[in-house]
Amino acid sequence: MLTIGSLAKRTGTKVQTIRYYEQIGLMPEPGRTEGGQRRYGDAELDRLAFIRHSRQLGFPLDAIRELLDLSDAPDRPCHEADEIARRQLKLVEQRMERLKALRAELKRMVKECSGGNAAQCRVLEVLRDHSECLTEHDQIGV
Repeated sequence: MLTIGSLAKRTGTKVQTIRYYEQIGLMPEPGRTEGGQRRYGDAELDRLAFIRHSRQLGFPLDAIRELLDLSDAPDRPCHEADEIARRQLKLVEQRMERLKALRAELKRMVKECSGGNAAQCRVLEVLRDHSECLTEHDQIGV
């Protein structure tokens, strides 16, 4: 059995985050010692590792909740998990397109900056007036 500190260390998750996951129901309420100290076993360690890896892949908490529900019901069809992953992939692809547009716009701003004083700074001009941008980066991935 692990303490919350040991669980946090083994998974690379902050103690406050583990408590938050318990509050919102992603992690079950842990067993406690007579003194009230939380105790976690292998099942909780695996579940937290699942949550952490899902977060690293960018899944929102609602999607993780859906994935955990599927994981807790092994007889349910896999296509449901596949659909959740496809939704996440689409969001990642949209973000990547937006980031590419942002990179292009920032490169152009920096390249066009003459290095003079702030009154003639191209970076500041473009930031003041969105119509100076060449891309509709604010609309990509929305």
